[in-house]
Amino acid sequence: MLPGHGSKITHHRWTRFGWMSLKLQDPPWSRDQPSQRPFGPRKMRVTFCQAVLAVAIAFNLLVLYYISRLQQHILHRHRDHAQPSPRQQVSLLRPGVTVLIREFEDFENYVPEVVRSFLKQEPELPIVVAADHLPYPPMIFPPAPNVQEILLKPAPDQPAHIFRPETYVRTEHVALVPDGVKADSTSQLERILDEFKASQSKAEMVAAPVHSATPLQCLNLRVSLKEWTAEYTAAPPSSKLCAALKGEAVLLLRTRDLFNLSMPLARPLLTSLFIQASLRGWAVRILDVSFSALHQPLLTSSHNQWKADNLARARRLQLFRDFGIKRVILEDRKEQWFGCSKETPRCFGTIHDDTPEYLYRSRWTPPCCLKALRETAKYVINILEMSGVRYWLEGGTLIGAVRYHDIIPWDYDVDLGIYLEDIPNCELLRNAESGSIVDEKGFVWEKAIEGDFYRVQYSEHNHLHVDLWPFYPKNGVMTKDTWMDHRQDIEFPEHFLKPLVPIQFAGFLALAPNDYRGFLELKFGEGVIENPEYPNPALKRMEKEN
Repeated sequence: MLPGHGSKITHHRWTRFGWMSLKLQDPPWSRDQPSQRPFGPRKMRVTFCQAVLAVAIAFNLLVLYYISRLQQHILHRHRDHAQPSPRQQVSLLRPGVTVLIREFEDFENYVPEVVRSFLKQEPELPIVVAADHLPYPPMIFPPAPNVQEILLKPAPDQPAHIFRPETYVRTEHVALVPDGVKADSTSQLERILDEFKASQSKAEMVAAPVHSATPLQCLNLRVSLKEWTAEYTAAPPSSKLCAALKGEAVLLLRTRDLFNLSMPLARPLLTSLFIQASLRGWAVRILDVSFSALHQPLLTSSHNQWKADNLARARRLQLFRDFGIKRVILEDRKEQWFGCSKETPRCFGTIHDDTPEYLYRSRWTPPCCLKALRETAKYVINILEMSGVRYWLEGGTLIGAVRYHDIIPWDYDVDLGIYLEDIPNCELLRNAESGSIVDEKGFVWEKAIEGDFYRVQYSEHNHLHVDLWPFYPKNGVMTKDTWMDHRQDIEFPEHFLKPLVPIQFAGFLALAPNDYRGFLELKFGEGVIENPEYPNPALKRMEKEN
């Protein structure tokens, strides 16, 4: 009989569980009551075979999931072992000291002899020699696995970690050893380490002097990145606890402290190290332990000494540029400047929204710029006074004179008001009407392109400037023809200028409105003198110091 007419058909099928017989027959409604076949959905029946198959699939998926998790866990463990995190690296440091030699010259040095002298006292001592590039002529070291020469300048065909010195220093402490030092005994580094551990509560570093013609000097050091300044002062001769040192020394500190610095091996090494240490409040203690010198002087020819001196100046200049330090006050009170001059552009670009870019870096006006502004202001005021041009300190410049007797530490120009009718009295201002004039001192006088006022620039290259704003009286009120979008740029009664009074400003006497408080509060609001604020507080507010 055909299926659908009461027939029964038996099928034999191979499954993963073996041969199974399946009997198929017509449903009852097809045999007995064909006219009453239901039109709704059929009810699905799950057979034993289907249930077993579903359980098997679920079991396989579960096994695959756990195998995948296990593989990921093994892979992560492998990665963690191959590349430990910084915290793990610190925990992996072993007791002891690594000698790190960084400060030497390629063209003449005693580094191999320094290495041998330390190995003679302690053959297993780990020693790392770090250079920016491969030294030439090459240095020949003893063939010991604990002596490594590393390069700090990356190469494009090499992995990054081989250029990181912290990869090679695996001890808890590191001794920074300069060129030409001789290890005299096995106990030197042990004594230094013992002294360090005994003084950790007072000092983060200890220093063992190297015998030389110039004794090691203890210095105080104040670094202000906001003012772009590093200031050294001499400590009392008996001082043993210092912020910086002048002279040669073996310096010992914790490895983790050294390599947590942003530029741990920048040269000149001690200068770099002490500047960064000063910003962290660290101190260095001078020890009674000392080292001998292999050779004095270190460089044996005047030519090599000349080369070394030039390189030292170049490194020092680059270091201060990298750190953003433009003024260094030495312990003898001499000053060194590393910022802009008449021959270079100024230290910042175009000002947007009255807010110079250095304010966004939490810094104030570079000191070289303040110096140039003072010089320009004094020069221009002297010309105006000799020419019979009446002037007065205006706007933020007057605030600086009243509050600081100087330019505001974050200001970027100087503003002077002048009487319009007095301009013909000054030849430089008259001639500036037809174009820029460079005077005999190199200052540039010009009519400003932004409006009807004058500008005197520090030089043709350096555009730090003094602005001269011409006012004229009208019905007892001082007004002008060009108005800028500045808070202080408003009319004011002429009685503030009758008479003008002297005030200390930037190291000399200048003229100011007689009631300068009333004058400033008219322009800026009450309390402007006592409440310093940046030019555009909506963009950058002054950080209140505790």
